[in-house]
Amino acid sequence: MARKRILTGYRPTGKLHLGHWFGNLQNMLALQEEYDAFYFVADWHAMTSMWADTGDIRLYTEEQVLDWIAAGLDPAKCTIYRQSDVPEVAELAMYFTMVTPMSWLERVPSYKEQREQISDKDLGNVGFFLYPLLQAADITIVNADLVPVGEDQLPHLELTREIVRRFTNTYGEFLKEPAALIPKEGARVPGTDGRKMSKSYGNAIFISDSPDEISAKVMSMLTDPARKLKTDPGDPDICPLHQIHKLIGEPGVIAEFDSCCRVAGCGCVSHKQKLVADLTAYLAPFRERRSELATRPGYAWEVLDGGAARVRPVVNQVLETVRRLVKLDEV
Repeated sequence: MARKRILTGYRPTGKLHLGHWFGNLQNMLALQEEYDAFYFVADWHAMTSMWADTGDIRLYTEEQVLDWIAAGLDPAKCTIYRQSDVPEVAELAMYFTMVTPMSWLERVPSYKEQREQISDKDLGNVGFFLYPLLQAADITIVNADLVPVGEDQLPHLELTREIVRRFTNTYGEFLKEPAALIPKEGARVPGTDGRKMSKSYGNAIFISDSPDEISAKVMSMLTDPARKLKTDPGDPDICPLHQIHKLIGEPGVIAEFDSCCRVAGCGCVSHKQKLVADLTAYLAPFRERRSELATRPGYAWEVLDGGAARVRPVVNQVLETVRRLVKLDEV
């Protein structure tokens, strides 16, 4: 029995951090074993907000592919490709513009939120407005059955389903309505300042950080704000240091720090030192694989070329049928 196809893509916007590692990458590793997994680098999507300065997108694309593979994604088990290597996506998106009311795009929650919250970039361009529609084309151009999404991303997927239904009602049945695959929820990783870990907040610990970089970041971390002195009892449940440590530490060690923190039996400095040692050791295998991959010039592009070759027959077949349905080619 053929495995169902899943699709997910990530914008190349820089280094991957612990939030990505525990939030997305672990799910991607599991899904490549269970599904016909298509993972794409969404460089066109990156352009929608980075259109004024695109100089880093190509570098970030290469780094993202190498990070993925160093983390355990296997090009023999999943299809890794670059969005811009599949120009058919843009053609399908054009057909979708014909059947999609502007009001559908205006109501997308993330469109309003990012227009309001991101002030350092001009997001008044058409490309950013059409982001959800391009996303719908990404999904349907490869006949994806399932899309891994979190609860907050369900409106995006429902928009894709609505676009597919309207296309079907207008031109005929062919395109799949993708279903949501809600994986096991990844851990919510706090940054060094207690907020959600994010590159834009400057509070990220990157999975490629050197031991010295890890040490500098961890030793500067905020802890329980109510614990001002070593003699003050703390609450590990709200301490960013503890929340990160329990993701990678030995259960016995975590339990010991938990109990001694609550009664002021140990200080935050000793806990930070232990996290530095444990996190450095935890990420060592990744850093080793990543360093080895960096010695192979052009390897990331070989992987992307191979992925594009595997995707091309699928998208060509989809687009041939779509062109017939919209009467641009003979039926």
